[in-house]
Amino acid sequence: MEFPKDLKYTKEHEWVRTEEDNIVTVGITDYAQDSLGDVVYIELPQEGGTVTKNEPFGVVESVKSVSDLYSPVSGVVKEVNEELIESPEIINGDPYGDAWMIKVEINSPEELDDLLTSEEYQKFIEEEK
Repeated sequence: MEFPKDLKYTKEHEWVRTEEDNIVTVGITDYAQDSLGDVVYIELPQEGGTVTKNEPFGVVESVKSVSDLYSPVSGVVKEVNEELIESPEIINGDPYGDAWMIKVEINSPEELDDLLTSEEYQKFIEEEK
């Protein structure tokens, strides 16, 4: 299981990569995709819409279950990974790369301080098992 050190994480199993100019990329973790099993459907917000920290921004459906996706930050959706909507199985193969979900221009960069480091997230997973 991978826990890239350049990412921040949530307890709801989303990851955040800081890009530039208050833009962050959001996806789900390797642990999340592994727990879900084969992903068959994903619903994402519209470009230009807003997301709110700790509120659902989409849905991911697998052969096992349906789960809400929770936004780790608040802001405006600048880009949506349209390829995932057509081929949601990409999530199972590359959760930290091609399977990014949305890019958000964040309202408050300090919200990133509330997220977990790679080590903290890994410890959280171990305690959750």
